[in-house]
Amino acid sequence: MKIFVGMSGGVDSSVAALLLKRQGYDVEGVFMKNWEDDDEPGVCTAAQDLSDAKSVCNRLGIPLRTVNFSQQYWDRVFTHCLEVFRVGATPNPDVLCNQEIKFQAFLDYCLAQGADKIATGHYARIESQNGEPRLLKGLDDNKDQSYFLYRVKAEALNHALFPIGELPKTQVRQIAETENFITHDKKDSTGICFIGERKFDAFLKEYLPTKPGLMKTPNGETVGQHDGLMFYTLGQRQGLQIGGLKTGNGEPWYVVDKNITDNVLVVAQGKDHPLLLSRSVIATDLNWVTKPSKELVAAKVRYRQKDVPCRIMMLDENELRIEFETPVRSVTPGQSLVLYDGDICLGGGIIAYRGNHD
Repeated sequence: MKIFVGMSGGVDSSVAALLLKRQGYDVEGVFMKNWEDDDEPGVCTAAQDLSDAKSVCNRLGIPLRTVNFSQQYWDRVFTHCLEVFRVGATPNPDVLCNQEIKFQAFLDYCLAQGADKIATGHYARIESQNGEPRLLKGLDDNKDQSYFLYRVKAEALNHALFPIGELPKTQVRQIAETENFITHDKKDSTGICFIGERKFDAFLKEYLPTKPGLMKTPNGETVGQHDGLMFYTLGQRQGLQIGGLKTGNGEPWYVVDKNITDNVLVVAQGKDHPLLLSRSVIATDLNWVTKPSKELVAAKVRYRQKDVPCRIMMLDENELRIEFETPVRSVTPGQSLVLYDGDICLGGGIIAYRGNHD
C-alpha cells in the first residue's frame, strides 16, 4: 500500500513517516506550501520547515515532493476567515485548513498521484465500525487534536491514517531523538496557521480596515478605546491597556462582550464575571462524523478545554442548541463547538450565539 505523508518539518510528521515505513508501507513525503508570503526573516519558517522535512526524508530513504496549495488556501480558508473577523467574530483557521486543504485538496492530489491513503502527524485515531469511520481522541490528553478534525468528511477519514495517535508526545520525541531526526527537539508551532509567528494585529491590518471605538463597562461607563473589534476575543485579558485604571474592585479587566452595532468593546473586571459565563450555545453549519445517538454528551468550545457535559437539542438539520451542565467561560462566536461521546468525536458546528449568562 502506498502512503503519502504530509511532512510539515515538525517532529510529529517525522515520526509518523518512520512508523509507517517500519510497518512495511511504501511511503512518500509531501511538503505543502499554503502561504506565499511566509519567508520573512524571523517571522515564518517555511524554508526551514522544508529543509527539516528533506533531512528527515533523507534519513528515512523516502522521496519528498512539494506541492503548492496557496491559491486554494486563499480561496477556501483565508477569505472566509477575513469575513468572520470583519463581523467581529473569531474564526478557527486550523479547523478550516484541515477540512479544505489537508483532507480535501491534499487528499485529492495524493490520490491522483497514486496514493492509497494519506497520513499526517495529528494526535487522533480512526477506527472502523460497520464500514463507517469513527474519529477518536488521541491517547495523549494534552495533545489530542480531534477538536481540529471534526469537520473532516467520513470519506476523507476512510483514506487517512494517524500513526502517532496512540502515542504520548514525550514518546514521539524520544523516538525522533533515537533516530537522530533534526526535528526531535524542534519547538511546536504556536502561530495561527496562515499567520505563523507574526504579530497578529499588524498582520490583520494588512487585509482589513481598522475601526477604532470605545471601550465601555456593562453599565456604559467609558474606560478606554479599542483598536478595532476584530483584534479582541471574549475572555481576553492582555492588551487592553486599562490595567491601571482606578475603579471597581481592583481585579484584572477582561473582554466580556462585543457590541457590533455601536462598535463598542465591553469590558469588565473579574475572570468569572457573569457576562463571561454561558449556560447554552446555538451552533450552525453542522458536520457529523458520527451522528449522536443520545441527548446527553460532552462538549468543547475551544481547544484544550475539558469536556463539559451537555444536552443536545436539534433545532433543524443544520442548527442545534446545547445546554451545559455547568456554566462555561468565554464561549466565542465564530469558534467551533465540538461534541464527544467519551473518546468518540461526534462532530459539531460553528458557535453562532451564546445565551443564558449565569
